[in-house]
Amino acid sequence: MEQHKIDRISELSRLSRERALTAEEAAEREALRGEYRASVRQSLQAHLDNTYLVNGQGEKQKLRRKGE
Repeated sequence: MEQHKIDRISELSRLSRERALTAEEAAEREALRGEYRASVRQSLQAHLDNTYLVNGQGEKQKLRRKGE
């Protein structure tokens, strides 16, 4: 996610503490927050996809999702 979008989320959060947001501002904040959450989930998933566990014999095993 681009830094200017993160800055805009922070700006809207600051504004919400000072006054009530307009409907457009609230909708923009929710859309930006959703985009931010999606980027965090994508980053975490990419990190976990490249994670391996090493067992007692020194063998690497790829981290799997629960139930796989």
